[in-house]
Amino acid sequence: MDDYTMDRDSAVTLGKFDGLHLGHQQLIRRICEREKEGLESVVVTIWPNPKNPALLTKGEKKEFLKKMGVSWWIDCPFLPEISHMSPEDFVRDILVKRLRAKYIAVGEDFRFGYQRKGDCHLLEQMQKELGYTLEIVPKEMYQGREISSTYVKEALEAGNMEVVTQLLGYPYTVRGEVLHGRRIGRTLGMPTTNLIPSVGKLLPPNGVYATKTVMEDGTFNGVTNIGYKPTVGELFRGVETYLFDFEGDLYGKEIEVQLYSFERPEQKFPDLDELKAQMHRDICFGKEYFDSKE
Repeated sequence: MDDYTMDRDSAVTLGKFDGLHLGHQQLIRRICEREKEGLESVVVTIWPNPKNPALLTKGEKKEFLKKMGVSWWIDCPFLPEISHMSPEDFVRDILVKRLRAKYIAVGEDFRFGYQRKGDCHLLEQMQKELGYTLEIVPKEMYQGREISSTYVKEALEAGNMEVVTQLLGYPYTVRGEVLHGRRIGRTLGMPTTNLIPSVGKLLPPNGVYATKTVMEDGTFNGVTNIGYKPTVGELFRGVETYLFDFEGDLYGKEIEVQLYSFERPEQKFPDLDELKAQMHRDICFGKEYFDSKE
């Protein structure tokens, strides 16, 4: 960010924005609305530890922000020159001088600057001096609890995909290129797609899920196994999907697997016949799930 300066006045929101849940989306809508006033919408994300698994990869986040109409996304690493900057200097030098912020939207618990000493109250105190307008946006709630990335991760790690969808406002997805597998599904009469999730992508528990797969040819219902496929002994954690009512070659193509409902944990079967029988039960689960929703 040191060598970056906006050439137009802007509307800015800041945070980690991991997952881009409903609370984050409210902040983003606020700054995008200011485009009508001639301000450039700017989202600044700051990652305290980029090695931690994330709800969204950088590519997914970029695409999501683009769809929401954000003009600029600045992904700011948590470098010493940022982490050691006083909150007052951060507001003056980064937000006002470099980003030319005329409108700033933050959540009630936003913290920034050295030792996280800056907060929305400091932003409020400095707005008259520096000529920007501050909006503190209340938290979004679900089932009596504030929506947060922590809440999303708790639901995801429990395999509660229905709650994850409610918190995000969209189904949790895994994206990737379809790879050649060992063709065991095809041998069993149930050909599947295989992909390996991006490094750093947070996944729900290993097991079987009702899913929708989005591709160039449309969106197809199906069931997906996340894990190591212990019956056949894979060495990597993959995402394997059987698509209902689809015929075609997807190898090498990018697909998006949307996770809707957890059915069962991944398990090892004594032989392929038992595996095939369970796969048929999984397919029935998936079809009944989507029939109930439609």
